[in-house]
Amino acid sequence: MGARDSHEAEEFGTGLPVARTVTPDGDVILLVSGESAAARAAAHAQDDDLTAVIEITDVAPVSVPHRIRGRAWLAGWLTPVRGDDRAACAALLAERQPVGELLGMRESLDPPHAGRPAWMMLRLEVGEISVDDLWGAEHVDPEDLAAAEPDPMVAHESELLQHLHSAHGDRLGELGGLLGAREASGMSAVPLSLDRLGLRVRFTGGPAGSFDARFDFPEPVADICGLRRAMHSLFSAASY
Repeated sequence: MGARDSHEAEEFGTGLPVARTVTPDGDVILLVSGESAAARAAAHAQDDDLTAVIEITDVAPVSVPHRIRGRAWLAGWLTPVRGDDRAACAALLAERQPVGELLGMRESLDPPHAGRPAWMMLRLEVGEISVDDLWGAEHVDPEDLAAAEPDPMVAHESELLQHLHSAHGDRLGELGGLLGAREASGMSAVPLSLDRLGLRVRFTGGPAGSFDARFDFPEPVADICGLRRAMHSLFSAASY
């Protein structure tokens, strides 16, 4: 990270933000407890920049060996969200967060209430991003984060993977037939990840050892209806 006036980076502990989102400019907005170490440090820094790193761990929503699918580290400069920016940032957070916490934050910040707010919004101006996931390890340009759009399956992935695992485990095993020379017969198949482009399955318990296989959809899916058609195509191909 380039040189920039800042306080020394602090260890904020393992407390998790109640909610987070990304602004159109690529900043990360965090809603944290006003009593958290991060909130206290950012408030103490006043107008100076406080260097910070956010670590995000992606865990598979189904029971499978080695459930961590990836980690991401976002490094940058942390400041409280103040003034006119608070309303816009609160609106962004409200898309993913129940209203109660945001109302509590606004009430605690309004006069004549005194003391530290129950909730605080923090802004991380991202300078560096690194990712280590199922697709490999790489650095990501912060501008790419700002330009990225959420995958249309992200809101449904956990529920869909759990459903596939509990109700269609036998059909998932049939997908091993699409792997050609790779031996997957008799192996247990667990759905590991799902996005608009395809499904990733982990095969375990066979002579070939454990491995992941990616099954691409015929075309990107935009909604649940498209996903149903894509899954039907995959299972039909595996049945031949």
